[in-house]
Amino acid sequence: MKLLVKRIGYVFMMVLFVSVMIFGCSDSNDDPIDQRIENSLDDDDANDDVSDDVSTLTVDDEDALLFMLEEEKLARDTYKFLNEYWGMVQFENIMQSEQSHMDAVETLLVAYDIEYDILEDGVFENEDLQNWYDTFVQDGIVDEVAALTVGATIEDLDIVDLEEHIKATSNTDIADVFSSLQCGSRNHLRSFVQSIENLGETYTPQFLTQEEYETILDGSHEQCN
Repeated sequence: MKLLVKRIGYVFMMVLFVSVMIFGCSDSNDDPIDQRIENSLDDDDANDDVSDDVSTLTVDDEDALLFMLEEEKLARDTYKFLNEYWGMVQFENIMQSEQSHMDAVETLLVAYDIEYDILEDGVFENEDLQNWYDTFVQDGIVDEVAALTVGATIEDLDIVDLEEHIKATSNTDIADVFSSLQCGSRNHLRSFVQSIENLGETYTPQFLTQEEYETILDGSHEQCN
């Protein structure tokens, strides 16, 4: 009985995650979130959508989830700061998307019963991410091009880190979530680069290879649900 309850709870968490990702990464969706959850729970095949990897989470998988929660927070906190400084709607919109990315990772942390903390804005447990944040907010106040370049750099970094974690895990839940986050980051990168170019400047990839970067830019906006 306890196992059944736990399984039902996990199904609900994964359905909630799907709804969060659809809301956070799609341009529009006429189907209300509550209705999509109800429809999913009524599906006779709902249990088939939940992987059997609940008991196969490795230490590296846990570390990856905790790290990506903070890296998505890095994006959210930086964009929040830059939006308050510059008042650019682009940072407002992508900041909200980054919150949905955090929510998606948090859903898996809860489902797998992993302890975590979300610190106050601009504060990170990971020293490297703290250093990145301090650098980004300092660089981002120089001018609007610099601010947009910070945004492109964050998405550039995020895509590469997510790819490393996707390749390293055998857990399909994590791989699926991280792939959705990566899709969102590609859209964000395209948006920031387009804005930089509209101001007569260019962005040089910091972490992606030139070939990977050009492939992303050549692609069109993706639906990341």
